[in-house]
Amino acid sequence: MRFILIDKVISLETGRQIKAAKSVSLAEEYLADHFPTFPVLPGVLLLQGLIESASWLVREAENFEHSMILLEQARNVKYKSFLAPGARIEYTVEAKVIEENLSSFTGFGESQQQRIIEARFGLRHFNLADDDSALASVDAGIIENMKKRWKLLWREK
Repeated sequence: MRFILIDKVISLETGRQIKAAKSVSLAEEYLADHFPTFPVLPGVLLLQGLIESASWLVREAENFEHSMILLEQARNVKYKSFLAPGARIEYTVEAKVIEENLSSFTGFGESQQQRIIEARFGLRHFNLADDDSALASVDAGIIENMKKRWKLLWREK
């Protein structure tokens, strides 16, 4: 199962800050198990929303240079409330630093002016071809798919 936890990018300051949103639908598969009588977005997926937001900030700042952007570390993750179906969360992520292969961020998610999650975290970015040149075409395919998704998420005003 693959999750996409950002529906829309609301605002962007290249290399500095991104605001993105996710609306939670009761139709999302994982809610049947988490929890059947009290469905809420799992905490790890709240954190993943922050990570996805930061990943888009890196991709856009680096002109989609890397195919892989993965969580390196998460610190001071605080879950403050639940997010139920029908709710919308807005993520705000600020870059502390974006370097060639590593970046660090602070971020939070809010719903109806209530903070749901906050965290400090770092990402690692690279290409599969860095270790195996035969994977350069895989990198190119992933990057092309990410560029297409970006066009759906971010429509500059």
